[in-house]
Amino acid sequence: IDMGVDMVELDLKKTKDGELILMHDGTLDRTTNGTGKPEDYTLAELKKLRLKNGAGCRTRHQIPTLRETMLLCKGKILVNVDKGYEYFEDVQKILEETGTANQCVVKERLPYQTVKEQHGNILDKVIFMPKADLCRADAESIIDSYLQNMKPLAFEVRFSQVDDQVLRLVKKLRDNGIQVFVNALWPAQNAGHDDDRAVELRQPDESWGWLVQQGFKLIQTDRPALLLEYLRVKNLHK
Repeated sequence: IDMGVDMVELDLKKTKDGELILMHDGTLDRTTNGTGKPEDYTLAELKKLRLKNGAGCRTRHQIPTLRETMLLCKGKILVNVDKGYEYFEDVQKILEETGTANQCVVKERLPYQTVKEQHGNILDKVIFMPKADLCRADAESIIDSYLQNMKPLAFEVRFSQVDDQVLRLVKKLRDNGIQVFVNALWPAQNAGHDDDRAVELRQPDESWGWLVQQGFKLIQTDRPALLLEYLRVKNLHK
């Protein structure tokens, strides 16, 4: 938030007593001083644990809940729920209770008909972003399922290589007025136009610059400060 980033990404797990917490892994072992699965503990039990830092040392920080996080982010930054589609209904309730439904994005790689069947009652109450791997044979059918039934604000895509189909489908989304979201975290998500190429290889024009040139307005990065500075220097921060 202080850095001026537009959106933060997080992952969810559910506790034994039904509370949604922020947790990426299937177990507590790597990121906390606890062990086992978060769903085997109550929220009160999990709050006794402490998070580890990148070097694996215990910190003073506790595992946050989604409710705490949305109240912190309210009116300040968009929130992207990555691992959390299975809790869609629970997420929607928390967003409604905290008044943050207009700033949280839930996403999943499923065709429209499946999402509609599973969660059609709340699709118009939450910002939903579909996902597609543009190198897969079913990519266009997934895209078409949304173009024919709803117009999502954004569509997340991934591609391990660049070919005519990838470029055509990106153009198709943009021509339909849909913002295209891309992940720059590692090469397989973006055909090698990733964060490490920008920072470690010092080739930002071939990574972030290339993504911007292709029309990607939403770039997920592990190097937000460096990406923001690059966009400012290049006068691309729009």
